[in-house]
Amino acid sequence: MAPADSAKDPHVPVLIDPLIRAVAPVRGTWVDGTFGAGGYARRLLDAGAERVIGIDRDPSVFAMAAEWAGEYGDRLQLVEGTFSDLDRLAGGPVDGVVLDLGVSSMQLDQAERGFSFLRDGPLDMRMGADGPSAADLLNAADESQIADVLYHYGEERASRRIARAIVAARPLETTAQLAEVISAQLPRPKPGQSHSATRSFQAIRIWVNDEFGQLAEGLAAAERALRPGGHLAVVSFHSLEDRVVKRFLQSRSATAGGGSRHAPAGHVDAPTFTMPHRRAIGADDAELAANPRSRSAYLRVGIRTDAPPRGLDESAIALPRLPVKGGRR
Repeated sequence: MAPADSAKDPHVPVLIDPLIRAVAPVRGTWVDGTFGAGGYARRLLDAGAERVIGIDRDPSVFAMAAEWAGEYGDRLQLVEGTFSDLDRLAGGPVDGVVLDLGVSSMQLDQAERGFSFLRDGPLDMRMGADGPSAADLLNAADESQIADVLYHYGEERASRRIARAIVAARPLETTAQLAEVISAQLPRPKPGQSHSATRSFQAIRIWVNDEFGQLAEGLAAAERALRPGGHLAVVSFHSLEDRVVKRFLQSRSATAGGGSRHAPAGHVDAPTFTMPHRRAIGADDAELAANPRSRSAYLRVGIRTDAPPRGLDESAIALPRLPVKGGRR
């Protein structure tokens, strides 16, 4: 999500216009599984959705939505929870599901949440209120585990060197401390390049919130929740996340057979989705000019068929996972 000009609507969702076009006509009941500042939910309601169920694991977002949520009456229902459980939280079949993956700019702007290396704050990074913080994990994990997190979740080539420096600098308590440790292990970025701590902060955030596990379960939950003809729309900012979404839709739009742990040999599963767009949808020139963050955004859309939902095979969707303790990369 990205900054906008209006004080009343401070966050405009990335790729919202192409998303609305891709799922038109918007109607029925939708789930916004990553409610955040409510940008997707509001646009869906304004575009014709009869009802939107907004789900978020961060209870603070609902208090921030109180100023405007009343405008939509009972058309907007807010539910605390994770989108991996969206089929149960929705309470019945839905006509659309939208997921905006990763952390929002609203959360990045809150130094006390500990997501950003640009704003000093406590080393937290939790999207909800439960579970260990980034500080808890980094101060307790061994060097090899931290290196695996940085490498597999952030594609950081200097993962071992950075992990060694993190362990040597413990205890870590603030985002500034962590960013300084990471930056000291890497070359100074050239003009136009990302901050040297970007990959590591991203990887640690994914680790803290089990984002890849949530994504896999969320895609499967959307498949269970959607009516035939319903739309699944997913916006991602990370190539690893986009790859999971792409592989999920590809695997679900093809006929599956040959036997697996979910189906005996010889059984053939009918496609559960069709893909109206074979390639990811990106931002146009106008959005890129207004919001540079949209340059890394990918939108993928699937349309639910009437085939029964399948079991989840993580290997088929290239889900990143950390090596088993004691194993090798």
